[in-house]
Amino acid sequence: MSETAPDVSGLVEYIAKAMVDAPDQVLVKQLEEGDATVLELEVAESDMGKVIGRQGRVVRAMRALLDAVSDRFDKQYELEILE
Repeated sequence: MSETAPDVSGLVEYIAKAMVDAPDQVLVKQLEEGDATVLELEVAESDMGKVIGRQGRVVRAMRALLDAVSDRFDKQYELEILE
């Protein structure tokens, strides 16, 4: 039985809103580019450091989560942080 892919843009938005000071300024756009789905995450400038994390740890963890979803549902997801 084939599983349907989850709402990954909603997942990224939920995670980002939980860690920033201005959750009302979190915006996630989902774009289809070839075989991949690109998620563009936009946050307030003052929250950029929280989303990226020390030495990029937070954004790497978010991308690792998307990699796990990609493997599970055989669909490529990419996360881009917009400045």
